[in-house]
Amino acid sequence: MSLLAASAQLSFTELRDTLSLTDGNLTAHIRTLQEAGYVAITKSFQQSRPLTTFSLTAHGRQAFTQYIDLLEQIVQQAKRER
Repeated sequence: MSLLAASAQLSFTELRDTLSLTDGNLTAHIRTLQEAGYVAITKSFQQSRPLTTFSLTAHGRQAFTQYIDLLEQIVQQAKRER
């Protein structure tokens, strides 16, 4: 989610290589995110080769922002308790 939040879209290969995942692991994670409505998948061709790209949906971006906000609250609370 962090990678997709920082980019308009990323290819399967870019995600797989950056995250050091196997094809199967990435596919499983993406499937879960897609079923939750967080990730959109686009299939196309580039130089006669299949290209699969991923991007965050508006719902996914909102969910990620809420998650980051929650993490910030936890960090602030931990700082106050020191």
